[in-house]
Amino acid sequence: MHRVALVGRHLLNPSLVLHRQISMEPRAAVDRVRQSGLLKTQGLIGGKWTDAYDGKTIEVQNPATGDIITSVSDMGKKETTDAISSAYNTFNSWSKLTASERSKCLRKWYDLMISHQEELALLMTLEQGKPLKEALGEVAYGAGFIEFFAEEAKRIYGDIIPATLADRRLFVLKQPVGVVGAITPWNFPLAMITRKVGPALACGCTVIVKPSEYTPLTALAAAELSLQAGIPPGALNVVVGNASDIGDTLLQSTKVRKITFTGSTAVGKKLLAGSANTVKRVSLELGGNAPCIVFDDADLDVAVKGTLAAKFRNSGQTCVCANRILVQEGIYEKFANAFAKAVQNLEVGNGLLEGIAQGPLINAAALEKVETFIKDATSKGANVILGGKRHSLGMTFYEPTVLGNVNDEMLVSREEVFGPVAPLLRFKTEEDAIRMANDTNAGLAAYVFTTSIPRSWRVTEALEYGLVGVNEGLISTEVAPFGGYKQSGLGREGSKYGIDEYLELKYVCLGNMKEA
Repeated sequence: MHRVALVGRHLLNPSLVLHRQISMEPRAAVDRVRQSGLLKTQGLIGGKWTDAYDGKTIEVQNPATGDIITSVSDMGKKETTDAISSAYNTFNSWSKLTASERSKCLRKWYDLMISHQEELALLMTLEQGKPLKEALGEVAYGAGFIEFFAEEAKRIYGDIIPATLADRRLFVLKQPVGVVGAITPWNFPLAMITRKVGPALACGCTVIVKPSEYTPLTALAAAELSLQAGIPPGALNVVVGNASDIGDTLLQSTKVRKITFTGSTAVGKKLLAGSANTVKRVSLELGGNAPCIVFDDADLDVAVKGTLAAKFRNSGQTCVCANRILVQEGIYEKFANAFAKAVQNLEVGNGLLEGIAQGPLINAAALEKVETFIKDATSKGANVILGGKRHSLGMTFYEPTVLGNVNDEMLVSREEVFGPVAPLLRFKTEEDAIRMANDTNAGLAAYVFTTSIPRSWRVTEALEYGLVGVNEGLISTEVAPFGGYKQSGLGREGSKYGIDEYLELKYVCLGNMKEA
C-alpha cells in the first residue's frame, strides 16, 4: 500500500535500513525460508495449523519464473466460522489484559520480525515478485506498525467531561470494538496486515486475517512469529482460500464487529454494502488515481527522482502510485527527456538478483490490463516515448514505459493502470493543474513538485486527497495517517489516529454524587 522503500525502513530516515543485498536462486531462497521454520502452508485457527476441512489446496506461484513455490490450504465458510468462534472466545481474555501486557507481546513480535527480516523478504519476493531491496523495506515498514502500536497501546486515554450538574460526574471510556475481519491485498503482503493487526491487537481486539490467495505465505510466516511472540491462540487467526466464501462469512457473522479492507474500490463497495445488515464498523483503503504535478519552477532533478519513485515502486503496483504525471508546458520537454532517461536505467528481472529495480507483474491479467491501456492511449493520440511492450524476459515482465501527449479521455488517465506505465499530460496554469488533478472519483495520494512555498500551500490545500507529498515521492510512514477522500476509502490507518478505528467510545454518567 504503500511504502516499499528502495532504500530502507523509514523513508524519512534511510540510514536506518539494512543495506546488505541478498542475492540467490529461487530454490535456494525457498530452502532458506523452509529451514527457518517460516514456510507455513496451513491456515491458523485457534493457535493450531489447520488444513482445509475438505483437503483442497491452492498453488502459490512465483510470478518471476512461473514455478510453483508450494500449495496452501484452500479454506472457505466452515473454516472461517471456526476462526470467528476462536477470535470471539479469545476476545474476553485478550481485551482484559493490561495495555502493558499486550504491548510486551507486540514488542516481541516486532523483534522477531526484525530478526527474521531476510527470510520474510525472500518469501515476499518469491511469491509477489518485488525486488529484494523493496521487500526488505516492506518488512521493516510492516514491522514498524507493530512497534508503533506496541507503544501506542499504553496511550489509549479517555476523558473527564466537566459536569453540568454538581451531583454528577461524566467521563468517556475507550474500549475495543471486538472481533475484526481483515482482508488484505497481494501487493504489500506484510505491511497491509500489520497496519491493521497492530492497532487491533494493541487495543484488545482479536482478528481474522484473510490474505490474498496470490501471496498467503508472507501472512502465514508473520502469524507463526506472532505465536512465538506469545500472542495467545485465537487472538490472531489466518484463513486462506475462497475470497467470496470467506468474505461473506465474515460479513454475515454478528460476532464480527468490524471489517477492514485494502483493495479495489469495486470490492470495497461490496463489503460496505454487505456490512449493512449487521451494522459493522468499516475501514476501507481503496483504489487511487494519483496525480503527480510538476510545475515550471520545480527543481528538475528533484522532480525526476521523486516521480520515478512514486511511479515505478513495486513495478507500478501500488494504489498510491503516480497514475497521471501532470507537467506544466514550460518544463514539459525538459522533464520528459530527463524522466525517460532515468526510466531507461531501471533494470528489469527476477527480484532475487542484485541490482534489479523492476520485477514482474503479479499475473497474466495484470499484464493484459497494461496492454489494453496502452493500446487505448496510442489509438487516441498518445505516443510511446519509451517501452510500450512486453519485456524480452517473457512471463509477466513488462518494459518500464513512458507515454507522451496523454489526455484525460484515455483510460490511462481515468483508471489505475497498476503497472509500470507513466503517462505525461501537459497543463498551462496552476488552476488547470488543480482542476485536472481533482477530476476523478479517487482521492488517495497526490504529489507536487515546486520550489514555491506559497504555491505548495495553495495547491496542497486545494487537492482533494488524503495524502500529499511535496517534493517527495515516497511519503508513507507508520507515524502518519494513511487514507483517502471520496471513493478512495473510509477511515485512516497508521499513526495515533489509526487506533481510533478499533475503539468504541463509552460515555458514563455517575449520578447522585452528593455526600450521604
